[in-house]
Amino acid sequence: MIKMLKFAGIPVRDQDVALEFYTQKLGFLVVTDKPMGPGQRWIEIKPPRGETGLALFTPEGHEKRIGEFQGLSFKCDDVEKTYEELRAAGVEFESPPQKQPWGSYCIFKDPDGNKFVLGS
Repeated sequence: MIKMLKFAGIPVRDQDVALEFYTQKLGFLVVTDKPMGPGQRWIEIKPPRGETGLALFTPEGHEKRIGEFQGLSFKCDDVEKTYEELRAAGVEFESPPQKQPWGSYCIFKDPDGNKFVLGS
């Protein structure tokens, strides 16, 4: 039986820049950082209290996915507070948090322009 999602991939142009953003600005932890083929590494990170990892890796032929909406949603307890903290750390957002009947959310970008939802 499937127990959980192990990781989701995030396509990036520069793995070092992406790694710095996700660890220094978002506070993610490095799970794996190993060579993988010519000029690339397998970098897997995860939120401090999360089980699902993120792979900062772009498979050959998938470069067009860089800078797109990634369809991943990150959960936090307080969207307004997290928005303010991340914005102060230099994270770019499309707009301030919005309240909806189902909860609050906002959309942020990584250095490659990949877009993600931050929600409650």
